[in-house]
Order: sequence, then C-alpha cells, then structure tokens
Amino acid sequence: MKMWSGRFSQPPDAEFEQWQRSFPFDRILLPYEVAASKAHASALAKAGVLAADELQALLGALDQIASDGIPQDDDPTIEDIHHFVERRVVEIAGEVGMKLHTGRSRNEQIATDLRLYLREQIDEITRLLAEFATAFVKQAEDAGVGAPSFSAGAPPCSPSSGERVGRVMPAYTHLQRAEPVLVAHWLLSYVEMFLRDADRLADCRKRLNLCPLGSGAVAGTILPLQRKAIASELQFDGPTANSIDATSDRDFAIEFVQALSFVALHLSRWAEEFILYATTEFGFVKLPEQYSTGSSAMPQKKNPDALELIRGKAGKVYADATALFITAKGLPLAYNKDLQETQQPVFTAAQQIASMIRVASGFMSTVEFDHVRMEQAASGGFMNAQAAAAYLVRQGIPFRRAHELIGKAVRLCVEQGCELEQLSQADYALCGIDADEHFYHSLTLAEVLAIHNVPGGTAPARVRESLQTAKEKLSQFFGVAHACS
Repeated sequence: MKMWSGRFSQPPDAEFEQWQRSFPFDRILLPYEVAASKAHASALAKAGVLAADELQALLGALDQIASDGIPQDDDPTIEDIHHFVERRVVEIAGEVGMKLHTGRSRNEQIATDLRLYLREQIDEITRLLAEFATAFVKQAEDAGVGAPSFSAGAPPCSPSSGERVGRVMPAYTHLQRAEPVLVAHWLLSYVEMFLRDADRLADCRKRLNLCPLGSGAVAGTILPLQRKAIASELQFDGPTANSIDATSDRDFAIEFVQALSFVALHLSRWAEEFILYATTEFGFVKLPEQYSTGSSAMPQKKNPDALELIRGKAGKVYADATALFITAKGLPLAYNKDLQETQQPVFTAAQQIASMIRVASGFMSTVEFDHVRMEQAASGGFMNAQAAAAYLVRQGIPFRRAHELIGKAVRLCVEQGCELEQLSQADYALCGIDADEHFYHSLTLAEVLAIHNVPGGTAPARVRESLQTAKEKLSQFFGVAHACS
C-alpha cells in the first residue's frame, strides 16, 4: 500500500509509478533513515504519543532493519527508502509500526537523511585527503630539505651534518623553465591545495550540521516534539530555524559537491603535471607499474592510465555540481519533487571523489623520481638569471637596469651556446657588468635557491619550516598521527 493512497481512487500509471521511484538509488540512505527514525520515535514517546513498550517495539524493529539491510532483489512496489523502512517496521512490529510516521513528513526525512549522509562523507573524504597529503609530505622528506648538491647524482646525505641533501628541479611558468626549486617545495605546494580542500569541507560540515526533524511537511510538526533533544541525539548542533527553508534547502548539498569540485580540480592538475613529467621528454617521474597499464599494440609502452582516468573523472564531478545548481535554481518554496533529482549527483560525486583519492594516494605513495634528471634540468636554461640580476641590485644598480644588463648577457650566451656561469669576465664587461668572484658565486645552484629566503620561499631553511608546518597542520587539522613524524 502506498503511503498516500487514501486520497486516490485510481492506481498510478504503471510506467509512471516505476519512473518516479527513488528507491533504486536512495536505498544508500538506509542507516541514516534508521537513525533519524529512532530519534523521532524517542521524541514521540516523550510527547506521549508512544507508550514505553511501544517505543521499545519500534526501536527493536528499526535495529533489526539496520541489521538485515536491504534485499538484493528490488521490490518494484517500494517508492523510496522512507516507504521501505516504514513498511518493514509494520511487518516486524505490527500495528504499532503505523504510529512511527506521526507528526513527520518525508520532506523533512530526506533533508535529515542527506545531512547525516553528507556529514559522514565529509569525515571520510577528509580522512582520505589526510592520507593523500601525508604521501606528499613523506616524498618531500625523502627528497630532502638541506642545502642542495653542486652536481647531479650527489649522495643523498651531507657528510658533514648527516642532513639529507635537498633535491632540486626546475619550476615552470607558462610551461617554460623559470627558476630552480627544491623538489620538497614543489611537493608541498600540493599539500597546501589539499589542506584548503579539507578546510572547505570542514566549513561545509559546520553549516549543514543542523537538524530538520520537526519541520513537518512545510509548516512545522503538529506535535510538541522536543526538537533540540532530537538534534542532540543525532549529534547535530541544533535544529534548523525555519520549517519552510528546512524542507526545501539543498544549499548544503550544492556546497558539498562544489567543495568536491575543488578536490577534483586539484587532483586533475596534479595528474596532468605527473603525466607530463612521466614523458620521455621530461623524465622526472617513474610511473609505478601498480598504477599503469600497457599497450595492446606497442610492447614497450607503460601508460599513466590511473592519472588519465583521474583527470577524466574530474569532469563528472563538475557535471554533478552543475546538475544541482540547475535543478534548484527555479524552484519555488518549499518542497518540490524536483529535489529528488538532487540525490544522485550527491551520491555519485561523493563516491567518485573517494575512489579518485584512494587511487591517487596509492600512486603517490609508490611513485619514484629521477632526481638526477631533475637536477640536470634545473642546472641549465639561464634559470639563475634572476639571481644574477638580484646580485647587481645588491650592488646598488636599479632593478630595471640590472634586468637589461643580464638580458644582454643571456643573449650573448645564446649566441655562444653556453650558460651564464660560463661567460668570461671579458664577455660580461662587454655587457656592462663587472663580474668578480662574488658575482660568479651568486650564479651557483645553492646560492640561487638560498636567496629565496622568505616565508613560503624555496630556500632550504624556509622549506624545512614549511615541512614542519605541514606536519603540524595535518596532525592538528585531521586529528591523525602523522606517519612521517
């Protein structure tokens, strides 16, 4: 029997009846529907609607439903998860089961279930982001944050201090080599991205953690239910403030998927960069075989399929966010059946992001880098040009003039097929530069890195600070014991 059949004399059209069902996808909400129903039953008992034995019968039935789960075979007569639970309660507890829906509406039930679901998803995705960021921090530690070596292939530890030598790579702007940076500095840039993502999710969690139960269909429940007690039982921060808004609001769902869109964006950027760096042309990244595939035609191939799929699946998350906006944008208050269409984008986006992060985390934990190749790439291409100009500035030459002088030196290098450190003092004199031994020292890789000695810069001391800060943020923000400490 339908939950609303009393008003109707004709059965629904068979095709329409199946077409309008949400049970095939909202069945995922079973544990949250059971939890919300138990809280409502307790509130009914406090309001005098249920006797003590009736309450125990309902709670026992709900516990059994949670334990039994949902049968694999889809029952085509079940409309939605609310219908399923209520019918099962009646089957298990008998006539008293019909009291469970007293003073409530499916409009408030789905709003509550979704908030409970999203709260749990945020906690799980945040945990996954913590694991992923931890992999970056571990790789940064392995790359080292000490003073860099002067030659590619130097041993990983400084013989004097025992500190790991900082591995170096080129940083790019416009996809052209720009300046050398510590590999650890580059890796920690991704940690910042994913920390922001976790922060957005935490902010979203705060806003959604209000309980709609007691809102009724639109005007509020018809019973004097203790809404604060219901909210407390379900670990919400409090009840929602307005019954009209509570039953029709999906801002929290939109905001959640929008936050996931940023996660997808950053995962896609990360994947793209690692795809590029794994090419023969770059050769910085060694693809782990566990996350790669081969070619059916070319025996030599090792393809970055995990990264490519992460990059491709990001688009689905954006599509889910767009679908939510479009569904909600034209709806009058309060609840409309259109809101049923906001459920699947939320479910698919959450599941998509969780699987993407798990794969990305596994990849990042096993990937290896060709540090010799990276340092060789960081040692040429005039990436010490800005440092050379900075040296002239320290000698009192205006920066715009210093920029012009070093630009002339670069042009001379191009003509001679050499690097700035290979020009002679006579060559520099032709460019209007007095190149003494201090000037040549300023062109070394170690000095080029060292001059970026500002908070957030790539100087070894600053990267060491950033690494420690990242560990502290992870430990504090995610509440996990950091694997790298």
